[in-house]
Amino acid sequence: MNSLFEQRKRALEDQYEELIQRKNEKLPVGNGIYDRYRHPVLTAQHAPLIWKYDFNPDTNPFFMERLGINAAFNPGAIELDGRFYLVARVEGIDRKSFFAVAESENGTEGFRFWDHPVVLPETDDPDVNVYDMRLVQHEDGWIYGLFCTERKDPAAPPGDLSSAVAQCGIVRTKDLRSWERLADLQTRSNQQRNVVLHPEFIDGKYTFYTRPQDGFIDTGSGGGIGWGLSASIENAAIDQEVIIDHRQYHTIKEVKNGQGPAPIRTPKGWLHIAHGVRNTAAGLRYVLYAFLTDLHEPHKVTHSPGGHLIAPEGEERVGDVSNVVFCNGVIARENGEVYLYYASSDTRCHVATTTVDQLLDYVLHTPEDPLRSYACVQQRISLIDKNLQLTKA
Repeated sequence: MNSLFEQRKRALEDQYEELIQRKNEKLPVGNGIYDRYRHPVLTAQHAPLIWKYDFNPDTNPFFMERLGINAAFNPGAIELDGRFYLVARVEGIDRKSFFAVAESENGTEGFRFWDHPVVLPETDDPDVNVYDMRLVQHEDGWIYGLFCTERKDPAAPPGDLSSAVAQCGIVRTKDLRSWERLADLQTRSNQQRNVVLHPEFIDGKYTFYTRPQDGFIDTGSGGGIGWGLSASIENAAIDQEVIIDHRQYHTIKEVKNGQGPAPIRTPKGWLHIAHGVRNTAAGLRYVLYAFLTDLHEPHKVTHSPGGHLIAPEGEERVGDVSNVVFCNGVIARENGEVYLYYASSDTRCHVATTTVDQLLDYVLHTPEDPLRSYACVQQRISLIDKNLQLTKA
């Protein structure tokens, strides 16, 4: 047996197991809203060696990587029978993304990918790339996965190999292993991103949060997070999209905003995690924010705290697409615990833990953005003066 082959294989296997079994601890103090953790929960290095290496010494004597993995990020999330599952976007070094299931006992560490990636059925118009699946356990009994399907723009001029068309693909499953592909969502918008299925019927219909946009990158006339209903899920079609959470000048969501995972049902309303994008001299900056909608009319926003909920910090700011955090997976447990799975810089995935009570306190009692510097100063002075009175009492 080739000694170099065996040495490299053994060293990589030991390194892999050390990573999977690494303990993850909460970072101290925090902001009182949630707790960050020291290590990411998924990285490119979490990809099994059997995905990347030919284990035959005759055909791979140097134990050389054959099919590399570039990143693991933007997972949908779900809890089943007390275990935590992430359906991650895994990107190969060839730029193609695919989905794969990673499983953990406690949701903060020990995530291990299943042996095989998800086999996603194709439509008659095959996807070139797929990514960012939102998972939702719908009241109809199915687990749905809504994801972005990307295809080359047929209207692009000759020589333009970057222009693409994004739409919403839909699959459903009962066990995360066997997936049924449904027709792509049909809307009147040119393109769609960040489409999410509401977990309950509204007026007997399937309800979607959308992000209508004119082009693949530019939102254009798209005004923010949309809302639309469809009588069918097998051939989902939305005739009218209503914007329920608008973009706003000189805020964290001036360029784009989109729904993250499906909202969480609480006694006070539907709790939403979304992403907002603004422009800077260094490029686009993505952050997460939260808002609350009415329990009986989920398209009506009732509370909208100003500013971001989570922004990239430290090494989170560095990666393939820097200065970005993005979330399309959350697990809200029956005991009130909440696990927010957020990716940083299109490279790796982290977890932040909190509770429904903490998030409700945050959205109900954090002031809204007053939209002008003068008003923001007055808002802060009001808080300062209140605190000074309390310290003197």
